[in-house]
Amino acid sequence: MSSNGQDRDPDIELFVKAGIDGESIGNCPFSQRLFMILWLKGVVFNATTVDLKRKPADLNNLAPGTHPPFLTFNGEVKTDINKIEEFLEDVLAPPTYPKLVAKHRESNTAGNNIFAKFSAYIKNTRMNANEGLEKGLTKALKKLDEYLNTPLPEEIDADSMEEEKASTRRFLDGEDLTLADCNLLPKLHIVKVVAKKYRNYDIPSDLTGVWRYLKSAYTRDEFTNTCAADGEMEMAYQDVAKRLAK
Repeated sequence: MSSNGQDRDPDIELFVKAGIDGESIGNCPFSQRLFMILWLKGVVFNATTVDLKRKPADLNNLAPGTHPPFLTFNGEVKTDINKIEEFLEDVLAPPTYPKLVAKHRESNTAGNNIFAKFSAYIKNTRMNANEGLEKGLTKALKKLDEYLNTPLPEEIDADSMEEEKASTRRFLDGEDLTLADCNLLPKLHIVKVVAKKYRNYDIPSDLTGVWRYLKSAYTRDEFTNTCAADGEMEMAYQDVAKRLAK
């Protein structure tokens, strides 16, 4: 290793939302997004869960008025999630750390309206609006499914005379997790867990691309070890998910 400062990791501390017990990981897709990015970068970092009910004074001094997630990088506080993502991709760069940006621009926007459709569906209290909002969520999931089942350019054999086969890739942009997945997967998992609990909604089984995607995520420590427990997600939506009334 050369001694140009590249041989030691920067000092990174990530602050994420704590769960009900004040210690475990809470329900926060933005916290998980940053957690996954740092894990995938292979950088050494500390993660601290912050109990919002008893936010310690030293944290208030560190980032006044800021809710997790935020991080400190060599002592400097960073709070804007999109800017943090760009910053980490920029400073934790090859050859020391892997590039995580998606190769295909469409990977970054695939599924980007699912969470909004889910939120409208779960917050709705009117029985007569339920069906339309459910259809809206399913339609958004179908669009993601089409993207995941459509082969990426590198999956298509230009010389082959055979008909184009469906994609078998595991993640949005190919076989590897990218920044696009760090953004979408935490939200998609919340949709799966919370919609089932409060609306008895299952992601349709014929959406093979979406299910392949989720199952691929569940095999990866970078996802499963940064994820809140199902119970945390259900609790987080307890007050949001109102009962349907006529």
